[in-house]
Amino acid sequence: MKVFNRFTIDLSPPIVLAVGFLSLIIIGTLLLKLPFVSHHSISWMDAWFTASSAVTITGLSAIDIGSSFNLAGQLIVALLIQLGGLGFMTFAVVAALSLRSKMGLGQQLLAQEALGQTSLARVGQVARAVVIYSLFFELIGFVLLTLAWQGQFGWGQSAYLAFFHCISAFNNAGFALFPDSLMSFAHHTAINFIISGLFIIGGIGFVVLMDVRQHRKWNLLSPNTRIVLIATLIINVVAFLLVWLLEARNPATLAQLSTSDQMLTAWFQATVPRSSGFNTLPIHELNDATTVLMLLLMFIGGGSLSTAGGIKLGTFVVLLFSTYTFLRRQEEVRILKRSISQQTVMKALALTVITMMIIFMGIFLLAALEHKKSFIDIAFEVVSAVCTVGLSRGITPELGDVSKFLLTCMMYTGRLGPLTLAYFIAVPTKSQLRYPVTNIPVG
Repeated sequence: MKVFNRFTIDLSPPIVLAVGFLSLIIIGTLLLKLPFVSHHSISWMDAWFTASSAVTITGLSAIDIGSSFNLAGQLIVALLIQLGGLGFMTFAVVAALSLRSKMGLGQQLLAQEALGQTSLARVGQVARAVVIYSLFFELIGFVLLTLAWQGQFGWGQSAYLAFFHCISAFNNAGFALFPDSLMSFAHHTAINFIISGLFIIGGIGFVVLMDVRQHRKWNLLSPNTRIVLIATLIINVVAFLLVWLLEARNPATLAQLSTSDQMLTAWFQATVPRSSGFNTLPIHELNDATTVLMLLLMFIGGGSLSTAGGIKLGTFVVLLFSTYTFLRRQEEVRILKRSISQQTVMKALALTVITMMIIFMGIFLLAALEHKKSFIDIAFEVVSAVCTVGLSRGITPELGDVSKFLLTCMMYTGRLGPLTLAYFIAVPTKSQLRYPVTNIPVG
């Protein structure tokens, strides 16, 4: 790929993506360290951590965004969230297309990798849709949140709060300008449903949104769209019921609320872990069973080519059906009367294993460094970082600088995608050699 007039550098798409996101983080760190964007001096590590969390749309924070940064600093955070959420390559592709410049094969492959597409022909179409859909839903969220908050804060402040939180919600970042996230609005029906609607739509995936808009009839939707919609509905409903049942008698969370408020709060907190980092309940007060459930939900994540993290819904569904196929001794994996290729199954397996290895390594390192912290707190923080969720049990501000840096590395890895990182580390090569088959006992 040509980067200067006289130089040509062969860089794989994962490397360009990795460098691009790292550049955004560095620029964001420098901007947040400027003395006139914060109310008080913040350390380089806190600036780096905040920029990393914003660009990777995670939402973990070592400092309170609302009280630490002034208007300029908060706008920088919002900009980093927007750029990180949509992906810098999306902007690059849209800019190139708007100038009507032809993309070379190398640029098309790069955009294809960034947008998660298997067809070069769809890159431009998806890039446009990513920007248009994002601005459309953020605009709707902005209007609705302004109306919902204006009675409490007035038009000016409510408009600003709506602007920041609609960007944070749709991009599944989970940053809030309130010190307790959204706990003070746990009883506010409109705020709960507007925010949850934004991060659920953002977490479904742009390809799914495009397919729904184009076909609008269930039987015409692609198998991927139907799988994501069905899985999203099932997981959200099951998680809602489980959170409600597990926390209904917990005096620190739902026990003191009315039945309607319990349902509202349980719904919000059940849908948050797969994508966003907002909370209307004190996470550190949840029962251990609820915490384990949230770990699973964070690990699963949202749809592919979305602002959500995790291994993604499609990966989770493919793994479930692959396991079912093996147990039934069937030859091919079938979902919705479609067969799944072996390459897709292997990719899902590789992504899951790499993610689990990164999580295990992160827990091991933080447990070694922060031996005074409880294991479940460390595990929760690590999974939240790797899966770019942003929920916290409150220990992040208390961690040492080395631990915070490790968390930023996990967020960075989670945003790039563990599989992309694997390609970056070991570029696959084809070999003409064939070896004899052997059997290795499994299980």
